[in-house]
Amino acid sequence: MKILVVGNGGREHSLAWKLLQSQRIKQVICVPGNGGTATNPQCQNLSLRVDDFAGIARFALVHNVSLVVVGPELPLALGITDYLRRQNLVVFGPTQAGAQIESSKAWAKTLMQSAGVPTPGFAMFADKDEAIAYLKQQDAPIVVKADGLAAGKGVTVAQTIEEAVAAVEFLFKNKFNAVVIEECVMGQEVSVLALTDGITIRPLLPAQDHKRIGEGDTGPNTGGMGAFAPSPLVNPSLMARIEQDILQPTVKALQERGIDYRGVLYAGLMITPQGNPTVLEFNCRFGDPETQAILPLLETPLHELLLACTGRKLAEFPPISWQSGAAACVVAAAQGYPGTYQKGHAISGIEQAQERGAMVFCAGTQFKQEQLLTDGGRVLAVTATGETLEGAIAATYRAIDCIEFEGMYYRKDIGHRVIQT
Repeated sequence: MKILVVGNGGREHSLAWKLLQSQRIKQVICVPGNGGTATNPQCQNLSLRVDDFAGIARFALVHNVSLVVVGPELPLALGITDYLRRQNLVVFGPTQAGAQIESSKAWAKTLMQSAGVPTPGFAMFADKDEAIAYLKQQDAPIVVKADGLAAGKGVTVAQTIEEAVAAVEFLFKNKFNAVVIEECVMGQEVSVLALTDGITIRPLLPAQDHKRIGEGDTGPNTGGMGAFAPSPLVNPSLMARIEQDILQPTVKALQERGIDYRGVLYAGLMITPQGNPTVLEFNCRFGDPETQAILPLLETPLHELLLACTGRKLAEFPPISWQSGAAACVVAAAQGYPGTYQKGHAISGIEQAQERGAMVFCAGTQFKQEQLLTDGGRVLAVTATGETLEGAIAATYRAIDCIEFEGMYYRKDIGHRVIQT
């Protein structure tokens, strides 16, 4: 089989890596891929944009691609699944209508409300002045969200009303047409990524990520600075509640709207101090960097799971098999991220990190003149496994210590909240 993976991040590198562990997979084509996929002999990078649907379709049809796996949210929101399915290609990823669950916070909140899914109280505004007037009648902390794709950086947890007003002004200035203002719920965040064929749901291991740039969960939000799985906060009874009260009603609500949702339904949850799950957001794709922490523990062949979703045969599929223990992922970022940063710095030490048992997934990298170079904000995701979460985290940090590039930055406290408790 040949599989085409759309995207160029650490998530896509880890998807390609896991898919190639199956003897049935002959080749993975990455569009456009990165420096890590460029150096894998079983991978081929294809220099097309993720929104070049016609080019992707032509290649997939000519080269008899068995499955297209869409990594990022942008092509899903633009309708890549709809386009490729019209060319009779098999695609893992929801249609454009389903991708609204991530591309429009307002649409998702309305869906949750109608389905009875627990989510914080909210108000939606398409007018900046009305949003600010509403804020001035509220108490802080309060959450301001962009109603649109913002690469993981469209959420402000404002500690003052002044900060919330500034966030609203920023979002409207940056061409967002609407905002969602949401009640701030306290607790710990958990990511539950579930595979679905539009009817049946199979959750993957619960994970936790760290969105803030600074240690102690401080500073602005990023696309994610590290993750670990499974989350010790989610025991089997809580996972059963999440399935029953959140995932199943959401899939049913999508069905009732005539939406054919075959892909990942990613629930970003807050677990309150009382142990109750509430949905902060839904995403329509694999998480990054959660995927880099979850896939190393997966024993069931990934392509079989994805094809069960696309073929609407998930109900017949045996239980997902997992390796025991835990996995932790730490992201190495460029200096200045999530703001401005430089590119083109040489990266060294990856082989030494791998010798220490780690998996190094490339994100913002390119392979040029036989050298791996930085080419983005989040550069690498370094993952290791262990019998315990503490052991996995320690192994990851031993490995990342081997890696160097100019201005390299990473958080040294991934997992701190869970380990302290």
